[in-house]
Amino acid sequence: MRECRHSNLLLRTVAAVMGIVVISGVIAAVRPACADNTATATTVPTSTPVPLGPQGQPELQALVFAGKLGDLRWPDFPDYQGQATLFYAASGYAPAWINDGRPTAQASAMIDAFRQANTKGLNPEDYDVSRWDARIAKLAPATASPAATDLVHFDLALTICAMRYLSDLSIGRVNPNPVKFGVEIGGKKYDLADFIRSQVLPATDVNAVIAEVEPHYAGYQRAETALATYEKLAAQGDGAPLPPVPKGIHPGGDYAGMPQLVARLHLLGDLPASITIAPGQTNYSGDVVGAVKVFQRRHGLKTDGVLGKGTIADLNVPLSQRVEQLQFALERNRWIPPAFAQPPIVVNLPQFILRTMRRQPAPFLTMPVVVGKAYRKQTPVFTGNMQYVIFRPYWNVPTSIEEAELVPKISRDRNYLASHGFEVVDGEDVVTDGVVSDAVLEQLREGQLSIRQKPGPKNALGLVKFIFPNSYNVYLHSTPEPELFSRARRDFSHGCIRVQNPLALAVWVLRDNPEWNEEKIAAAMNGDQTIQVNLTKPIPVLIIYSTAVVEPDGEVRFFDDIYHYDTALQEELAKGYPYPHSNVGLINNPSHTATENAY
Repeated sequence: MRECRHSNLLLRTVAAVMGIVVISGVIAAVRPACADNTATATTVPTSTPVPLGPQGQPELQALVFAGKLGDLRWPDFPDYQGQATLFYAASGYAPAWINDGRPTAQASAMIDAFRQANTKGLNPEDYDVSRWDARIAKLAPATASPAATDLVHFDLALTICAMRYLSDLSIGRVNPNPVKFGVEIGGKKYDLADFIRSQVLPATDVNAVIAEVEPHYAGYQRAETALATYEKLAAQGDGAPLPPVPKGIHPGGDYAGMPQLVARLHLLGDLPASITIAPGQTNYSGDVVGAVKVFQRRHGLKTDGVLGKGTIADLNVPLSQRVEQLQFALERNRWIPPAFAQPPIVVNLPQFILRTMRRQPAPFLTMPVVVGKAYRKQTPVFTGNMQYVIFRPYWNVPTSIEEAELVPKISRDRNYLASHGFEVVDGEDVVTDGVVSDAVLEQLREGQLSIRQKPGPKNALGLVKFIFPNSYNVYLHSTPEPELFSRARRDFSHGCIRVQNPLALAVWVLRDNPEWNEEKIAAAMNGDQTIQVNLTKPIPVLIIYSTAVVEPDGEVRFFDDIYHYDTALQEELAKGYPYPHSNVGLINNPSHTATENAY
């Protein structure tokens, strides 16, 4: 997979750019049946490559060298030029997809896969789906043999499209870095040129080979199934929009848009088709209220049954947008590392949920979280490895918060730090935890001293923090403000992630430290000492971003694009090839045993 180092410049341009993601929950999902991709009657088995002749071979070499083929939808392929060179050099620039002037069975199977690319959340036109019939027709004219140039263009077009498709399917279309996903990828990777020549060209079942390069996460497979469903719904049309409401309609009230509401709830499956309303009914009550609550829960809204502006707006979201959200979920799944040494902890930011893996030698865990504010204090999207836990931590106030918030408060009230449990420090040495003098205040303004908050129930980090070292200084921790977890939308922090049940998380994290049982952990959280406990093995932590999640029971859930990362990803994809890839030409080794049914 591609390198994904998060640049400071990109952090400052969130509005212009942007890890479960349908990585939530875990249960094996059945992959939707593929369309029949068997070769057509005009194809013949692949055989020893036949040279293109004195005219064709130089043209193929020239086109590969130029990195451009004019009759492709995206004609420039400098990102795949090196791989194309390796691919054709291995056969002396003989055609790979043509036998006796006609497409091989493998060529036809690849073209059929391109035609079905939408089922994978990809755009078939990125692989020239509307151009293949004309290219094939040129290979079998009625009265003459195919021209060498037609053979060259067909073969090279298929090679580049196959490389793009297999790479896109395995590791995604865009480099995650510009779209806010900082993840370091390990594991083996296949060279695309070698993979196509050694695995695809001799394959008797090309579909099986293609399937192996896809992510094998159950959440990915569930999203694939949901995408097919929502594409069918979108094809039916959105229906009449629901009329807006000046103020919320509570159960029992009258709503003029009841027919539209019921029709939309029927379409989405939140209201069974057997439940209808009387013609002309405007009273909002009964089963319709229950269906609205189901809809609200699926869309991250307050589940109160009230038809407020937010609920009406989400009900009116075009189904094409829901399709796109599922496509983005599949794209982001492809950025996830294919293997983990330990079961990971996964936080999906727009869902405000932390989960652990299912089907593992540890209990499944899920809980609400509070994440960074949408304006300027977003929680970054990245991966890390949790290494230790600190009970009753100090909070070392970040310089940005110190300068923007605490120093102005101290200027107005010199006793502010003492009354809120803070102290001024020089390194680890305490300067004062009482009244701040003019001299100390000036040193704080100049950045010579810093501020930290003492451990205790009022500490901003609560009673425990979970550390996975990273350049963002982001970690998981408890909080003295548990009331925030009752909110539907929970972006309130300065960037770190607050967890609702820190005791349960600590028990899960320290499950391999037998001396740290629940009783001892609770005592440490409520004791009077700051204690660091190192993990026996690092635990992967994935901070990801997905506005579409498919639960293990198949329920499809959608969330607001709180950081506008969907918009940024949409803009990146609209640019087309060549994307700014860093590891183009590589696909993940199709060996997913370590993460089967991971999510």
